[in-house]
Amino acid sequence: MKIFKFGGASVKDAASVKNVTQILQSEGTENTVVVISAMGKITNAFEEVIDAYYNKTDELPEKLGVIEDFHKEIMHGLFEKNDEIYREIEILLGELSWFLARNTSRRFNYVYDQIICFGELLSTKIISAYLTKIGVENNWFDVRNYIKTDSNYRDAKVDWELTQSIISERLDASKLNITQGFIAANDTENTTTLGREGSDYTAGIFAYCLGAESVTIWKDVPGVLNADPRVFSETTLLEQISYEEAIEMAFYGASVIHPKTLQPLERKEIPLLVRSFVNPKETGSKVTKGARLVPYIPCFIVKKNQILVSISALDFSFMVENNISYIFQKLHDYQLKVNLIQNSAISFSVCIDNKFNKFDAFYEELKTQFKIDVQKGIDLYTVRHFDDNAIAAIEAKGNSLLTQINKETSQIVVAPN
Repeated sequence: MKIFKFGGASVKDAASVKNVTQILQSEGTENTVVVISAMGKITNAFEEVIDAYYNKTDELPEKLGVIEDFHKEIMHGLFEKNDEIYREIEILLGELSWFLARNTSRRFNYVYDQIICFGELLSTKIISAYLTKIGVENNWFDVRNYIKTDSNYRDAKVDWELTQSIISERLDASKLNITQGFIAANDTENTTTLGREGSDYTAGIFAYCLGAESVTIWKDVPGVLNADPRVFSETTLLEQISYEEAIEMAFYGASVIHPKTLQPLERKEIPLLVRSFVNPKETGSKVTKGARLVPYIPCFIVKKNQILVSISALDFSFMVENNISYIFQKLHDYQLKVNLIQNSAISFSVCIDNKFNKFDAFYEELKTQFKIDVQKGIDLYTVRHFDDNAIAAIEAKGNSLLTQINKETSQIVVAPN
């Protein structure tokens, strides 16, 4: 039993869809569940639809037209004009229009999930139909009938007992199965979504419930690299990574695999493979129990455009538990993610993400009670398994503002040159 996951980049156009089908034929189509994301950047396009609909702008028809045209262009490269798939896609788009016309809820997260799910439904319908066209028997199914969650829209929690029962009883795992990533449903049959890296998580859920031999995530890179090739000119493929190491790297911000995907795999010791859909003959990287890292070399993680904040009491008193507790509560209130912490007797420094653009409000509230120094536009480098050469390479990238080192990891805040 194998689980494959293909992301949006792997099915961004007709040629990409053909490539995916060739990979499936080469790898074998029996005993396989294939989890597929929305095509290309179409999730972003659906978010624009959600924004236009929720805010009642007159751009909604145009945004919907972009999505319809995108999928039809892909279908034109795969099917004859009178193929049944065109009617199936029209039905799906009709269901979307029906929701937009009939919905009365103003709960944004609920509305988001009911609309965003159509990206995955459209992509899997098209890919399943193309497989059928070229003679590859497959079973398309709606994942919302299999993975059940609570009603925490946009970040739903899986009901593992019910999901396990449904998948075990209903799914014929001997076939080639095509389904959606990222989406699920609650006990009232409303669509929910699984949050960050949801499609990878979907693959992990099926692997756990089916006791799969492996999970393979197909990406546009050779596997897991020791550094981002967009930032570092020289990178090395990591042939093997332990579950623990992958979780550590993800914690510091590496785009390896999200911990929630790894946790169900680790419980049953199911290997996770990261392979290239560009060069599918290559073996890629393997995340499994065993050696922590092969080869054992420094691994670099970078977070750009961070804010370094140094906070001290106005009267130069100690920064003790009550002050720090208060500051962390405010960081939480303003949705500011902390990526590094360092404190001394009279100051407390944090390196933070301002993803939701709420830092200025946070600053205005705290500046009346604390002395605050701020440096924006800085970079945070994390080096796992560092050595002197690795540290020197980071320090050469700019002015080092703060360094923190423990046994396995060094973090350096740098003001870029």
